[in-house]
Order: sequence, then structure tokens, then C-alpha cells
Amino acid sequence: MNSASEYLFTPLAIAGISHHTATVDVLEQVRFPDEQVFLDKARDRFRGVMLLQTCNRVEIFVHGEAETLAAFLQEEGKEQFSICTGVEAMRHLLELACGIDSMIVGEDQILGQLKKSLLLSRESGCASPVLELCVNKAVHAGVEARRRTQINRGAVSIGSAAVQLAEEQLGTLQGKHILVIGSGEMGMLVAQALAAKELTAIYVANRTYSRAEILAKKIGGRAVRLDDLARYMVQSDVVISCTSAPHPVIHCRDLREVMKTRCWPHDNTPRPLILIDIAQPRDVEEGAENVTGISLFSIDNLRRINEMTMNSRRSEAERAREYLEGELLQFIRLLNSRAADDTLAILHTWAEAIRTRERDRALSRMGSGDERAREIMDDLSRVLVKKILSDVTVSIRHCAEQGDLKSAESLVSAITRGENLCFRNEE
Repeated sequence: MNSASEYLFTPLAIAGISHHTATVDVLEQVRFPDEQVFLDKARDRFRGVMLLQTCNRVEIFVHGEAETLAAFLQEEGKEQFSICTGVEAMRHLLELACGIDSMIVGEDQILGQLKKSLLLSRESGCASPVLELCVNKAVHAGVEARRRTQINRGAVSIGSAAVQLAEEQLGTLQGKHILVIGSGEMGMLVAQALAAKELTAIYVANRTYSRAEILAKKIGGRAVRLDDLARYMVQSDVVISCTSAPHPVIHCRDLREVMKTRCWPHDNTPRPLILIDIAQPRDVEEGAENVTGISLFSIDNLRRINEMTMNSRRSEAERAREYLEGELLQFIRLLNSRAADDTLAILHTWAEAIRTRERDRALSRMGSGDERAREIMDDLSRVLVKKILSDVTVSIRHCAEQGDLKSAESLVSAITRGENLCFRNEE
């Protein structure tokens, strides 16, 4: 990138923690259980703020200073986050939307998650115009990067990766019984991946039974009430849980009873049950892996599948990065150009004051109360000022786009206050 555009005048910062450096346990600790409460607290601290929480990351994007963000997180007892600012923050947001930074490289779900987070921020009065511009730009770039490359060709989601994991554990899913808990976006992805398998039965459970019925109908499965989980866990070979509940929905005491019922005839050894928990926070109570016959897997176990997909998409990811660097450069110039608005406001306010003063003086000298003459004089003075300032306005924006706001400010000072122009020494 051209060094002249490596500086971003607009203060932007992202605090993030993800699967790259954190386990499921750590991610669970740093999550904000009530996103609305978080936004209400942050609203007065930043010009704009957005919270993105998925099953494998927590990201806070602010239109504001990094120091303020760090202090805010410290107050909240969340000091595990890393913070990037300015150009690096915008680059990270673009790569995030593109799927380069995802656990499952190239996955598409992040686009919807970004839109949903922005919507909540907007509804909470936390989305500044700059923040909205940045997120919308990232989403647009993410869509375009997928169109230009094959980074998401054959891409799997976390949901379909969970199905792949189940298949690896059992050897095949043909003839198996699978229980899916949760009918939200992730539940839909899991169910769609399962529908392609030759299963004997797919059960779909959800807190809202009508939603379970809708999803079950789409995939030819059977809807299950949440309070009837135990009976269907007894019948299932695999349970994949992905609700948005703030607390576990599968408890150890219930699993012990389930496993007693799953014992082979004339044998006290229970038939094995695979639990795959891809919810955040977790759906399965801690300690479930110690229940005899239970094999518990979490998002951490999907990292290997990410490595497999990354190896096949590494060249496509590099192509996507090349495209994003060009988009980043253009966007920095756009933001920096907008950063000149305050400087230009000084210039145009100064010019407007002179225009109205001289217009009124001229009208006074004319001694005419003719409204038509007043309109003509007003229009003439506006056009003259606009034309006179046209070229200098372009020059000021160009300076800002190139990362040189100081020259833009010096130019305005020279015009409005008669100060000498200050040119930077050429290196």
C-alpha cells in the first residue's frame, strides 16, 4: 500500500478474541451475555459501537479511540482482548467479512452475522454513519471477494463441519438416528447437511415447538419438544446441539439417566452416544464427558477440519487478500476525504459570512426593496463563491485522501487568516 495512505484520520478500533488464540472455555468467559446491556453501557463512550459474537469469536468495533476501548474493557473485567486500530482495524474487518479469518475458511455465515450485529447497533442508537459505512463496505467487499475467487467453493459451515465430525466418528451416518437441538441459523445448517445423508431419522428439538416443526418439515425430519429430549437421546446415535440459550440445555444428571436406558440387553455397558456441542455459550453442562458412554466434542475439535479446508483454499485466500488490499486503499482514501469535512466547514463558513455581508452591503447601496433584485444578487453571490472555492475544495480533499491533512489545514488557514503556507519537507 502507498505509504501516503497508510494513516487513517478517522479513529477506528477493534477489540477481538477468536478461535485463533482462545479455547471454547476462554471464549465463554469473555462473552457479553446481554448484548443490549453492553450497547447501552458503551453508547456514551464511543461515537459508534457494534458487538459481534459468534460461536468462535467476540469482536467489538468502535468509531472511537483505542485507549477508550481498552479502558472500557478493563472496567468490564475483559482484558483478554487484543486491539487493532486504524488501517489494521479496517483490514481485519474486511478479512473477517471475506471469511479469511473464519475457523472454516470461506464460510458465508459471517456476512449475515455482521448484518445482524449492525442492525442491533442501529436499533440501539449506537451506529454512527462512519461505523455503518465501514461495516456495509466490508460486507460488500466480502460478497465481491467470493464472486471473484473460489474461497467459498465447497465451503463448509461450522454446522456441516459438525456433521462431518460425526460421520468420521461413526464411519458412516447411513441408517443412523440424529437429534438436532436448536432451529436457528446454525441448526438450519446442521439439518441441511444431515438431509444429504441416508439417515433413518432426524429429530429436531427447539424451545419454540412451532419453529422445530418448520425446520423438521423442510428436511423430512420429526419435531421434538425440548422437555422430551431424554426420550430421543435414548434413540439417537448423535446429538448435535446449537441453541442460543444462555445456559446449558443438556445436564449431566439427565445424561446419566439416558445412558442407563441405553444399556445393551443383558449388559450394563451403555451404547455409545456422541454429543457435539457447537453452541456459544455451551449447551452441554460441564462434566458431561465423564458420563460413561458419552463422547463429547466441541468447537475446539473442529479446528482440524479448518486446517483441511485451509490447505485446499490457501491460494484462493491469497487472491482474496490481493483484492481486499485494493479495496482497503480506496476506502481509506474515502474516509480520509470525509475527515476533511471539518476543515472544509471552516473554509465555507468563512466564505458564507463574507458573501452575506457583501451581498447586504450591495443591496443597501442599491437602495431597492425589489425582491426579484434581492434573489438575483443572492444567487449571483452563491455561484461566485461556489466557483471560487471549487478548485481549493478539491485540493483540500485530495490532500486528506493522501494522508496529508496538515497541508489541507494550512491551505485553509492561508485563505481564511492570511497565514503562510506550511509545506512539509520532502524526504
